[in-house]
This record gives sequence, C-alpha cells and structure tokens, in this order.
Amino acid sequence: MQQLPHWIDGKARAPANGRWLDVFDPAAGKPFAQVADGDASDVQAAVAAAQAAFPAWSKLPNTERARWLEKLADALEARLEDFAHAESRDGGKPLKLAREMEIPRAVSNLRFFAHAATQFASESHHGQAGLNYTLRQPLGVVGTISPWNLPLYLFTWKIAPALAAGNTVVAKPSEVTPQTATMLGELMAGIGFPKGVLNIVNGLGPSVGEAIVSHPAVKAISFTGSTAVGKRIAGIAAPMLKKVSLELGGKNATLVFADSDWRDHLDTIVRSAFQNSGQICLCGSRILVERGIYSQFRDALVQRASALRVGDPIDSDVQLGPLVSQAHFDKVVAAIARARDEGGQILCGGKILERPGWFVEPTVVEGLGPDCATNRDEIFGPVVTLQPFDNDDQALSLANTGDYGLATSIWTRDLNRAHRIGAEIHAGIVWINSWLMRDLRTPFGGMGQSGLGREGGAEAMRFFTEPKNIGIALS
Repeated sequence: MQQLPHWIDGKARAPANGRWLDVFDPAAGKPFAQVADGDASDVQAAVAAAQAAFPAWSKLPNTERARWLEKLADALEARLEDFAHAESRDGGKPLKLAREMEIPRAVSNLRFFAHAATQFASESHHGQAGLNYTLRQPLGVVGTISPWNLPLYLFTWKIAPALAAGNTVVAKPSEVTPQTATMLGELMAGIGFPKGVLNIVNGLGPSVGEAIVSHPAVKAISFTGSTAVGKRIAGIAAPMLKKVSLELGGKNATLVFADSDWRDHLDTIVRSAFQNSGQICLCGSRILVERGIYSQFRDALVQRASALRVGDPIDSDVQLGPLVSQAHFDKVVAAIARARDEGGQILCGGKILERPGWFVEPTVVEGLGPDCATNRDEIFGPVVTLQPFDNDDQALSLANTGDYGLATSIWTRDLNRAHRIGAEIHAGIVWINSWLMRDLRTPFGGMGQSGLGREGGAEAMRFFTEPKNIGIALS
C-alpha cells in the first residue's frame, strides 16, 4: 500500500512515532494508501527547518521568489493529468472537475502570487507630517491548514501568498485527502526548490494542527474548515496575540427573481447547488424563489437534479461522485432524515446508492421554513432546500436568516435591485447572475460564523506581512 510521508526540509520523512493512517477511496469505501500520522515532534522538526530557511528566503529579491513559484507552477502543469487522477481518487470528485478546474486553479494560484510578489508595493505619505513610508515585511514562519474538499486548490491558495511575501511555511493538508499535497512535495524536491521553505506535515487536527497553531515560533495561521475548528484555533491563538485568517462554513442563499433569465441559467444554478456533491463552502444550499415562478422553477430544478449522473468519478460522463468519507456520509444521511422529521417534502433524491462507496443522490427539499435546522445548519452535501418569497424585502430577510455569511448569488435582470440587495446581504461574496466567478485579485471570505479576515490578492499579501512605518522629519 502506498505510503504518504511528511516533507520536511526538502526530504520525505516518516512519522517520528511510526504511526500511519488509512486513506480511503470514497468510490470504493476501502483504503488505498496510508498517510503519516504525525505529532508535535514532527511539527517541531518542520518549524526548525522553516526557521533555518527563513533568512535566505526572505532576503531573496521578489523576482527570485516569483521565479521559484513559476517553476513550481510549470512542474505542476506538466503533470496535470497525474494530479487530476490522484485528486479524483483521493476525494471522490469527478475526474473532469479535477482536470478542468481544480488542478488548473492550483497552477493559477502559484502563478498569480508569483506575479503578486513582483507587484506588491508599500505606501508613502508626504506633506502632513514629514515623509512617511511603510515597509511590509514577512512575518517569519507561518502555518497553513487546508481542508479535504478542494485539496490542492486550497493548499496552494494558502502557501502561494505566504511564500511570495517572503515567509517560510509549515503546512498541514487534510489527513482525509493528502495525496496531492504529498505529490507537490515530491515536485518541489525534483525541481530543487530551496529546502525548508515549505514543509508539509500530515496527521490529525488535534495532534498536528494544534501543534502548529500553538507553536510560539509560528507567527500566523491561515485556516479553512469548519466553524467549530475555527473557533478552537481562534481560542488558542488569541492569548498568543497571533494573526489568524479563518475561512469557515456557509449556508449560502441563491435568490431567483421572476424577471431573471433563470431558464437560460438553470445549468449554472444546478451546478451551484451540487458541484462536488455539494462539498464546497460556496454552494448555494438554500434556493429562494419568487412565488410567481416558484412552481415552474421547482419542477425544472427537480427534473435537472434527477438527471444528474452519480457514479464512479473516473467515468467521463459522471457529474457527481461520492461523499468524501464514511463519517461525512453518515452526517449527510442524518441531515436528510432530519429534514423529513422536520416536515420537509423530498422532491427528488434522498436515498443512498446501493453500491460500494459513499454515494448519496442529489436531493431537493421543500416545505421547510427559515428557522428549522435544515435551513440553518451546514450540511455540506448534495442537499438543497426551496423556499418561496413574495417581494424584495422578504427575499432579503430570508437570505439573511441564520448565522453564516459567506456567499450569495442573485439572479435578476433588474440591476438596481441587484446592487441594492447585494449591498444589504450579510455575506462576504455576492455574485449577480453568476456563481463561482473568481477574480483572484478580489478579497475572499465571510462574516459571522463564516469566518474572520480575507484572503486573495493584496489582502493575502497583507495578511502574511507586518507593516512597519518609518517617518522622517523634513526641514
């Protein structure tokens, strides 16, 4: 069975404790690999390597750091097909999705922040009180903790700006989907990437994640994952006065107005609900529909959702693969049962597939109000609810119900309405007549239970640097 080690100081390293965790193929429900089950001793070794590498890496000209990130992007792109197959098997996502979106996005992350390294600028201020200029210096060793749902996509989204800004990194990928992060470590060794600049430590959150967060030499933490774990990280980091960026859960609303071209956009709306089997924090799991078109929209959505092909993610025509793990499968199945108990009507789906692996049919539920658990708690699976609304105010009220505030999509031809509601939505990201339209220069993140801070573009570069103002008196 394949073993996935740590990558520390430029070399593969077995766990110091000798323990390994099984890594499962979600389409088969069986282990296919083992990943290092690290602990605080492995984290200490990784931090020591990062500390030793920091002086030289931080002093490189920005253009040199950019060249290394570009070189890594080139190496990843050259093996795109291998990485796509690994991502598909590891996470159970359709191969087409991994090949056409997720691995290319990982390449784009590296390239974007390579360019950002050469364009990131400090500020100067003159005339009010002498001459002031602001340095934005790297923090030192930083920690990144990335989730299982978009493994390499979000792993690179964190490490790339940290490295571009001149930091060295101790990174923890999810122990559920660790394969492509390990492969990236191999790529870095193959291209001669400076040792100790990026260190990958595998293992569980309580043993590895908390060791990274609590290590006094780690100056900042960038985390994507559940709200519960985000709160735990914030609680550890706060007494240490450590910077944190927390991209957490979502219970996102999709607002469909009667004047929208919803039939033309139905494919995108369905994709926004069910892509990656709903295992994306940006998926629109609450679909709010103006009452005048509710019946037509509901019937069309159910027909389209019922036609989605669920199966082995390696098949070219499969649109939905399995859920990522037995634990997550059990959670989603329990959420569907709860929706029934709350009085929801299952319009389609709601069943598991009688085959190996952790497959759940795309499920549409109606008849539940905004205050029930099904419409408030994050399910993170192929489950959406439908709710009607009568006017703009009610649509806004329904959209803002709940504790999360990550993303919303608004479908209307009335741009005055779109701008007005978009400004009043409690969400960090609002898409109008689109979904998952990402410009990497823009700030990304949520409010409320969806997180703290922003990633992307200059926001990420600022997070991974410390501003220092220098003032000079002028005669």
